[in-house]
Amino acid sequence: MPHRSLVALSWWVVASALLAPNHLLANEPPPYTVVEGSKVDAKTLQGFRTWRAAACDRCHGANQEGLVGPSLIESLKTMNKSTFTTVIASGRPEKGMPGWSTNPSVMNNVEALYAYLKGRSDGAITKAKVEPMP
Repeated sequence: MPHRSLVALSWWVVASALLAPNHLLANEPPPYTVVEGSKVDAKTLQGFRTWRAAACDRCHGANQEGLVGPSLIESLKTMNKSTFTTVIASGRPEKGMPGWSTNPSVMNNVEALYAYLKGRSDGAITKAKVEPMP
């Protein structure tokens, strides 16, 4: 029978893997740079601006925690960039999510939007409203 501490360690490793941000599991750097919780790189700032311009907060809430649409803070804990891009482009019409594939302002900035929302989901960006890094 395994020692109790080994069993506890095994559960901790499994739980950590399940809860770790996707980019950490893939040994990739995060898609955003943030300091002091709300100062971000230019790409991530563009993602915030895209969020605001597309008025995503009408459904997902001003803090991305959900309203009539789901919490993106929670959704992006398990959603990878490829799935995110597909959902943005095609939407989820059965759930009321429009597709944005014909909107160049959104589609040209989908990676930036992902960076911003992923930073919020990972907890690195602590305020919904961000500003440029110094």
